[in-house]
Amino acid sequence: MYYVGLDIGSSSIKIALVDVETGKSLGVIQEPETEMSMFASKNGWAEQKPEDWWEYVCKGIRRIKKKYNVSRKQIKGVGISYQMHGLVVLDKEGNPLRKSIIWCDSRAVSIGNRAFNEIGEDKCAQYLLNSPANFTASKLKWVKENEPDIYKKVYKFMLPGDYIAYKFSNIMNTTISGLSEGILWDFKKDSVADFLLKYYGVYSHLVPDIVDTFSNQSQVNAQGEKESGLAAGTPIFYRAGDQPNNALSLNVLNPGEVAATGGTSGVVYAVTNSLSGKESSRVNNFAHVNYKKGEDPRIGKLLCINGAGIQYRWLLNNLAVSSYEEMNILASEISVGSDGVCVIPFGNGAERMLNNKEIGTRVVNLNLNNHTKAHICRATLEGIAFSFVYGMNILKSDGINVNVIRAGNDNLFRSEIFANTIATLIEHEIEIYNTTGAIGAARAADLHLGDFKKFSNSILDNDYVMTFTPFKDKELYIQAYANWKQELELITNK
Repeated sequence: MYYVGLDIGSSSIKIALVDVETGKSLGVIQEPETEMSMFASKNGWAEQKPEDWWEYVCKGIRRIKKKYNVSRKQIKGVGISYQMHGLVVLDKEGNPLRKSIIWCDSRAVSIGNRAFNEIGEDKCAQYLLNSPANFTASKLKWVKENEPDIYKKVYKFMLPGDYIAYKFSNIMNTTISGLSEGILWDFKKDSVADFLLKYYGVYSHLVPDIVDTFSNQSQVNAQGEKESGLAAGTPIFYRAGDQPNNALSLNVLNPGEVAATGGTSGVVYAVTNSLSGKESSRVNNFAHVNYKKGEDPRIGKLLCINGAGIQYRWLLNNLAVSSYEEMNILASEISVGSDGVCVIPFGNGAERMLNNKEIGTRVVNLNLNNHTKAHICRATLEGIAFSFVYGMNILKSDGINVNVIRAGNDNLFRSEIFANTIATLIEHEIEIYNTTGAIGAARAADLHLGDFKKFSNSILDNDYVMTFTPFKDKELYIQAYANWKQELELITNK
């Protein structure tokens, strides 16, 4: 018997099958095999058709069933991970009224900033743990202001994962975790943020019913069976945004546990029981997947680093090198600190953790007589690692205590220099796991039973790769980081 896991991304949909008893993955497939379409009729806009997500979900489920010879009756539940912060608006018949305004669309920035100022920074930090910023609530306000004919037909608004669950079941609902990522949850009152809805002039009845993250949220109906190939009655057991789901996929559920991702951009996602919004202008705070009303809170503090893997990829494309492996070998020939060469790796736009400053990538202290591309490779890996350490120190100042870091076996974390530098400077082990969001979502379908020990064991038994341990001799690392931080502060304090 199997669970199916869906990861609804903005570039593709990934579908996984895992064994119910062992949590072992049969495999993961992607739909489409090329990237999904994205619509941008104006600069800064980004939209997708929710119907396209559903089409690829259905194709993917049929493909993976056929590939592994699995029947619809063998699939016992569904888990859904999805791109965060998107907006889907439906009419009373459940039809999308417009394309979805997705996470990377920036049209509502000014609306969110105005709300932050007029409601008050302190109130937003204390009640929402965030600025309304460019999140789902602000995007809905944009529709109300700019597309009134569409807005007046809105019956419910949803996040992308809510829409996919609806298409399976014809039931409209959402989760606390989902509402919090749209900045629609009041953590002080433990309820929908009515004061923000009132400020935006949005009726609370547009909010879908709320279900638990791990629960029998709805079941596939006859139409869902016809379109998806899953049997009618199959339960949707789990739903979460991609970053909380990535943390769950790495067994990051309790205070002191941190999930890190080193892809094109970097993410540090730390779980705490603190409702501190001290760094709400630099860190986002969401109800984690295991947040429950009236209980000791589980908050996911999310810090994004735009300039991460994209910086190393730029080097690959522009240095006389053939592969990341060659770059890593070159870097390993240079000692810690790169002989004074520093790379400030923030060339991928404004950095939220630097108070939205756009400082670009900078290479400093380069000596044209002594330094080579090997120094650049080492300094770049160190610079990206230092940016992770810098971000973690911001999280620590906001109440995070780090006990363990877990990371996926992807991109940057395959580099020993990168991982060892972080582990040594933060003085904590980094555990590496070979898993994906779709596999995590499939396994999470089993958590409606509440057996978190079984869930944890399924990750340890199936995904564990290795652990990076802090070096005892760390003085060179401390000095190199101090040099890098000094160069960064010379730029940011101008």
